[in-house]
Amino acid sequence: GVNGDRTVTTALGEGRYRTITYRELGEQVGRLANALRGLGITGDERVATFMWNNAEHLAAYLAAPSMGAVLHTLNIRLSPEQIAFIANEADDKVIIADLSLAEQLAPVLPLLDTVHTVIAVGAGDIAPLTAAGKTVLRYDEVLAGQSPDFDWPDVVETDAAAMCYTSGTTGNPKGVVYSHRSSYLHAMSTCSANTLGIGAEDSVLPVVPMFHANAWGLPYAALMAGADLVLTDRFLDAKSVIDVIETQRPTVAGAVPTIWNDVMHCLESSPGRDISSLRLVSCGGSAVPVSLMKAYEEKFGVQIRQLWGMTETSPVAT
Repeated sequence: GVNGDRTVTTALGEGRYRTITYRELGEQVGRLANALRGLGITGDERVATFMWNNAEHLAAYLAAPSMGAVLHTLNIRLSPEQIAFIANEADDKVIIADLSLAEQLAPVLPLLDTVHTVIAVGAGDIAPLTAAGKTVLRYDEVLAGQSPDFDWPDVVETDAAAMCYTSGTTGNPKGVVYSHRSSYLHAMSTCSANTLGIGAEDSVLPVVPMFHANAWGLPYAALMAGADLVLTDRFLDAKSVIDVIETQRPTVAGAVPTIWNDVMHCLESSPGRDISSLRLVSCGGSAVPVSLMKAYEEKFGVQIRQLWGMTETSPVAT
């Protein structure tokens, strides 16, 4: 109610965007939960995502945990063997997948023993996915027939809400499970002044993927604070990121150092571009060079704040 008019904006490439309100997002989340219930997700079954950062991924971030199921974000950058290992070990039942990733997912699907249904998001050909003998449904069609109202259960705060496998280990990636309590406390701490101080006047741009440690918890923090969200979808090159900042005017952004390094070089070669809406950039994943922090501070008046955490810490620790 209070933040129903706040928005989620998703990049479509070539300077185009689509926007929905949090009120519309809430209805989509209810429809998705009803659709998943109809597909046999009745308890704490794992609902996987194979997606970029967009409004549909955000709906899955909310629907699966809130209905008592477990969101399992699959890392699209891992090898087919690793993805198969992860999905089978997690016992995933349904995968919500971007059709732009169909060619990548198709060879993995026959290796997934427990997945019975793929919900395909976006325009494109579903043929590469149907070849694996799984049920393939289109997201918009599945949701169209559902009610936006869902009888949300009272979940136990220590129950599993989401899981994410960390590849920063030896051998196969290791599974990390987040409780509802952990994700909630993490969002609260990210909104506090000691971390990113996200508030209702902010607009948050998580460039860090939503399949990488909950995009550092930024989507949940923005929702908690009533801040707008801006999502890059698959458009992650420096020019596209600058276009998003220039047109959508986010105030807080998060990405690894290589992205901000690329953005800096792009800004230096195209003077006149404007990233002045940013008050704070959160940066982590690897050590942030002091030279990069100084360059942003001196040239663009933007503070880069180094964060450290692990997938196991939900993830931001300090």
